[in-house]
Amino acid sequence: MKLTFRKVLIITIFAIAIVYLLPTFYPDLWPYKTIKRGLDLQGGMHLVLEVQVEKAIETTIDTTIHEIKNELRDNNLKHLGLTRTTGNKIQIILEGDDNINGFNDIISDKFNNLKVVSTTPLEKKSEIVLMLSAEESKEIKKLATEQALETIRNRIDEFGVSEPEIRIQGTQRILIKLPGVQDPERAKALIGKTAQLTFQLVDEDNNVQIAIQKERAPVGDVIMYEEREDKATKAITKIPYLIKKRILLDGSRLTDARVEFDRFGQPQVGIAFDRKGARRFEKITGENLKKRLAIVLDQKVYSAPVIQSRISGGKATITGNFSLNDARDLAIALRAGSLPAPVKIIEERTVGPTLGADSIRMGLISMMAGGIFVVLFMLIYYKKAGLIADFALISNIILIGGGLAAFQATLTLPGIAGIILTIGMAVDANVIIFERIREELRSGKTPMAAMNSGFEKATLTILDANVTTLIAAIVLFQFGSGAVRGFAVTLSLGIFASLFTALIVSKAIFDFILENKKVIKLSI
Repeated sequence: MKLTFRKVLIITIFAIAIVYLLPTFYPDLWPYKTIKRGLDLQGGMHLVLEVQVEKAIETTIDTTIHEIKNELRDNNLKHLGLTRTTGNKIQIILEGDDNINGFNDIISDKFNNLKVVSTTPLEKKSEIVLMLSAEESKEIKKLATEQALETIRNRIDEFGVSEPEIRIQGTQRILIKLPGVQDPERAKALIGKTAQLTFQLVDEDNNVQIAIQKERAPVGDVIMYEEREDKATKAITKIPYLIKKRILLDGSRLTDARVEFDRFGQPQVGIAFDRKGARRFEKITGENLKKRLAIVLDQKVYSAPVIQSRISGGKATITGNFSLNDARDLAIALRAGSLPAPVKIIEERTVGPTLGADSIRMGLISMMAGGIFVVLFMLIYYKKAGLIADFALISNIILIGGGLAAFQATLTLPGIAGIILTIGMAVDANVIIFERIREELRSGKTPMAAMNSGFEKATLTILDANVTTLIAAIVLFQFGSGAVRGFAVTLSLGIFASLFTALIVSKAIFDFILENKKVIKLSI
């Protein structure tokens, strides 16, 4: 048999498809990834989160107030009160023209994202109310959702979920699909953890029990709790602290967080700061010797050790009676960064692996049933030529499977529907070719001439039909959701595979038969 470029191309493409496809059925055969299955085929979680973007606005306002206070202090300007009020507005009371004029200069020069809502003259004083502009508020909300998306994506990537789907839905919602998740509660806890890490001093000059009885912390303090779990009884004890509101250092300066073990073999989380954070941490510990420094995560005290000496090197340890999984998840959350605003789960569905297995079984049964009917039809109606169409059909499925594995595309239940559709499309292409060949045979042409003419005349029609379908598939992939995309992926792969098998593979088989055997009459 003389090797031509077409034959080499066919052999090469089939060899590559088989190389990628076989590990799906024999995973230990060689180190190639198997076909990925979607949420509907292997089970997992479906979540819709809503980002509490108003909290991001509040955080921005609080940060802005702190920055304004620093600017006033640096410019020797005094105020009689600077607070956040209802509606996320900033209220400041000033006395004296110098303070008022200086404040206005600072706002116009360095805080042009704020606009003055009202100025109310009081006795020898003025009350000025500011708020963020509408454009600034809209941008903060948009960035909060986008940052939440990236933070959640980083956490899920480190959690080790295969082929997750994470995308923004609407303006402040995030859609998450996690195929194959074995521990849904742990995944939800990790995704929803705000992970806002702060270092704050414990107020040891005031009595926390008195503050609890009065249900009010002293000015500049807040009541927080540390939770300790008894290993034997699993009972949780809450230990109250009076924590100073002033944040000395936050998690934005973290560069690493990883699980470590103390001298008793208990898991803890070691953290490391960047250069600026390390200098700040060294200064904090040096200025507060013999004081307790609380490590606070999401308004919960994890530990509050006494500072025994200045700590250099930019490293610290978070202890908190962790299990190994708790320590791992905390390290993941800290490495991925804190969420800019809390998130709320507003929709949750769990697909069990049994349902996924049933979906696969029913999908395969429908695909096999459709394939068998098509194979029998081609054999009955087109006789021996139907065998060539059936071989092309089987080849088509092999190429689609190889393509899914090679491109690491996710196979979903709609994707199986796409494969079934391409089975019909592949046969349709052969039907067009065979009918053209029949027409040429009826006009009196020899089998070889009829075959060549039939393929030549059918090619343009087949290309037109498949290219228009391919355009529709691309549009579905670009603008569709996860399930629709799964259908579009297999449909697109099926179009390329059916074109290849119908126009190249089938033609090569006809050429091989007619060139090597003296055929007087085609069985078609």
